[in-house]
Amino acid sequence: MNAPLPSRGLAAFALAALPLAVQAQSSPASPADDPSNAQQLNPVVVTAALAPRTADETLSSVSVLDEATLRRQDPTSVTDLLRGQPGVDVTTNGSFGKNSSVYLRGTGNDQNVLLIDGIRLRSATAGGAAWHYLDPRMFQRAEIVRGPRGSLYGADAVGGVVQLFTHDAEAGGPHPRISAGGGSFNTQRYSAGFSGSEGGTRYSFAGSHFSTDGTPVRRGGDDKGYDNTTALARMSHTFGDGSEVGVLALRARGSNEFDGGESDFVQQVAGVYAELPITAQWTSRLTLSEARDELDSLDDFGDSIIDTRTQTLRWQNTLDLGMHELITGAEYSEDAVSGSNDYAVDSRDNVAVFAQGLLDFAPFAVQASLRYDDNQAYGEEVTGGLALGYDLDDRHTLRASYGTAFKAPSFNDLYFPGFGNPDLEAETSETVELGVRGQYARWFWDSALYQTDIDNLIAGQRGELTTNIPTTRIRGIELSAGAELDDWTLAAALTYSDPENRATGKRIQRRASQSLRLDADRELGDWSLGGSWIVQNHRYNDAENEERLGGYGLVNLRAGWQFAPLWSARLTVENALDKDYVTTRFFDGDDYLSAGRAAFVSVHFGR
Repeated sequence: MNAPLPSRGLAAFALAALPLAVQAQSSPASPADDPSNAQQLNPVVVTAALAPRTADETLSSVSVLDEATLRRQDPTSVTDLLRGQPGVDVTTNGSFGKNSSVYLRGTGNDQNVLLIDGIRLRSATAGGAAWHYLDPRMFQRAEIVRGPRGSLYGADAVGGVVQLFTHDAEAGGPHPRISAGGGSFNTQRYSAGFSGSEGGTRYSFAGSHFSTDGTPVRRGGDDKGYDNTTALARMSHTFGDGSEVGVLALRARGSNEFDGGESDFVQQVAGVYAELPITAQWTSRLTLSEARDELDSLDDFGDSIIDTRTQTLRWQNTLDLGMHELITGAEYSEDAVSGSNDYAVDSRDNVAVFAQGLLDFAPFAVQASLRYDDNQAYGEEVTGGLALGYDLDDRHTLRASYGTAFKAPSFNDLYFPGFGNPDLEAETSETVELGVRGQYARWFWDSALYQTDIDNLIAGQRGELTTNIPTTRIRGIELSAGAELDDWTLAAALTYSDPENRATGKRIQRRASQSLRLDADRELGDWSLGGSWIVQNHRYNDAENEERLGGYGLVNLRAGWQFAPLWSARLTVENALDKDYVTTRFFDGDDYLSAGRAAFVSVHFGR
């Protein structure tokens, strides 16, 4: 259970040595330098700068999990896909739909932003997103942007932003996709969809169902089941003058058993947009969206109903100035909560304006952004960011950045009966980062060194009022690398972070400080074989660092077989070595148990 992890010295050595090793493999004499392959591992990212930029042009620490990655790994949860990625830590209160938290660069679940096709999804009461209720088969791609993005996305983008993208429409069609399978713990998985385009109209429709008897979340306990049914509809039309309108709706609903009770949930995003080319250089986009987080729970303490809704109107303008780009806009949003709890305030609105300049003075690049938020509940906040990039040559880019962000107190933080504190201040943060990326035809590597200082960190303890911690500091190092070599697909991520409460000198609770992830996949004709190795060191369940949770190492295995045109079968084995590991504990000291070895097989039809 206590898996060893490289020491700080070894981690530092790896950070320094791996880029040199990668560079040596892509020497000028290597066929990997073929210009026709130059963009193979340099994907286009839209989350980092509100505009399409290749990974090296974003001047940010970014990771992209593309369609091929999601298809190969075929995870049962989004958190399994994110676990161990550069700068990403995950904790769960058990497996299969149980409460999960995603930490970016040591910040909390409510200090990062989740977007689905540009629409933010979160609980206005808890503050963070319910990652555990999202079916990964409904998504085609994930972008992870690490570092503050408050000047682009407003409140809570302290540690970073994760954006999930639903399936794009394919040319022609309709193209069907069907999948069915099951496995351990009486698990069943089904999904179906079709997409296509014709005459400027693009469409994508899909549905999925997941159900399982689950596993115990407490030693000696009963199995805790989970089911989830999700539907997706996405359509858009582009007119002859270049203007475009579109609509998106994604809704997940189901039930989840936990220790002492059961809950019914709904997670939903919906939006409609219109984009208009005002001139050849000026494009204006208006988006109206709504996100809902609903939970109806029945436990030993009675029935609890929570219904949160966020409605947003966003206007964004993009000016193409040749080598430069200017993005400006305004945003109005309203949060509303209802249910069985009696909140002193049940709604609040936020008004914001923002601007960003993307300037290219090759080999120099500058990105500067500024945003002003005025919130009805916690007042005014101004955030900004500045990133500088320099192309050392045609393969290596050096970057340095400074950014500020803030976390808004949630409705629970401010008004929940018993521990809400209406006098809380919003958290504010400053982050400095230095990074360098090497981009080759079949290799890439990226390293980053950063420090985040947070004032007024919001923290609560059972039975006490929520308070602000004066100062918190997070220091970290990240290294990632990837390669496409012949029939091999390889990826590696090494993370070291030191999230410290400066008042006590203790590590912030439930964060691992060291993490390593290795992914390797091999194509063998109609067959494919692969695996992931994820290792993390210990963490502490409490702020006083007295409840130590041991480190662990997980091995996940996978195999695929293309047995006919458009037909394939997949086998995944999660936690293949049947490790006993935990990442959180009950308030009474018992461990939340994660699932042991689990095998799943499925058959797929479609592209």
